[in-house]
Amino acid sequence: MDEIVGILKDLVTIPSPTGNTDKAISHVEGFLEELGVETYRNRKGGLIATLPGKDTGKQRMLTAHLDTLGAMVKEIKPSGRLKIDLIGGFKYNSIEGEYCTIETSSGKTYTGTILMHQTSVHVYKDAGKAERNQDNMEIRIDEKVHSAAEVRALGIEVGDFISFDPRVEVTPSGFIKSRHLDDKASVAILMELIKRIKTGKIELPYTTHFLFSNNEEIGYGGNSNITPETVEYLAVDMGAMGDGQSTDEYTVSICVKDASGPYHYGLRKKLVSVAEENGIPFKLDIYPYYGSDASAAIRSGHDIVHGLIGPGIDSSHAFERTHRQSLGHTAALLFEYILSDLVI
Repeated sequence: MDEIVGILKDLVTIPSPTGNTDKAISHVEGFLEELGVETYRNRKGGLIATLPGKDTGKQRMLTAHLDTLGAMVKEIKPSGRLKIDLIGGFKYNSIEGEYCTIETSSGKTYTGTILMHQTSVHVYKDAGKAERNQDNMEIRIDEKVHSAAEVRALGIEVGDFISFDPRVEVTPSGFIKSRHLDDKASVAILMELIKRIKTGKIELPYTTHFLFSNNEEIGYGGNSNITPETVEYLAVDMGAMGDGQSTDEYTVSICVKDASGPYHYGLRKKLVSVAEENGIPFKLDIYPYYGSDASAAIRSGHDIVHGLIGPGIDSSHAFERTHRQSLGHTAALLFEYILSDLVI
């Protein structure tokens, strides 16, 4: 568990909003290369690692995504502040007051704060009532700028990527608080899983591919580069928590259905069986406003058995939190799963 948490802390500090994920992909690539794991990048920029198994005629694929929520510069205002456009499905109120970093096309970075234009209660009577939206929210850049020309002189332009500070913290009680636990918590689990298999010289029953995708937040990260031999495709992504949900921060969540429809019934029952046989605490759940790399793969026409599991994450797409226990139980289920027989 300490290793997973350590990997996770490193990952969340690497900016990787969808569309600008190369640094995070390179980080995972270097980690796997040190283990002697064969990897390659697809044309979309995602990373694929392969661990050979006894059976190469039938294969598995596991995915987790490295891309995160973020934003782009939409407009440079005459005041020298920035209007933003969101990347991914989240609300403006979830980033109000957040520190951020603007990266120019040349690679220079500048810090700033995301604020309501009507922030000062000493000036704006509607400071608390004004709608949190694109027109009212802006970035205050930490530079001496008072005009659009001065901002452009820094190299900042429309289309520059904006990443949000993760503010990662691990508490003595075992909680991990950070932005971007979706889905870097799952990426960390897969990285540790690969290391455990490789260093332990564990032979897998089936050749298994690991896709670290980089476009999941916009819907198509895991819909390609699936070998014809792939039978089972398991996405590892966050379990969504809230009213009416059974997922919590202490177990592994097994998704039975999301906005794309039900996941494969046989694989779902197989995951439950593996968890029960190994004493791994789990919760079955439906995520009503959710889609995964596995559902993207199904939509793109691949003839596969698809499933979805992951650690329970509180306040998804906002101020996220999980617990070491959830990470551990997810890792345990994945380990037992990849050593098991295929569903079909």
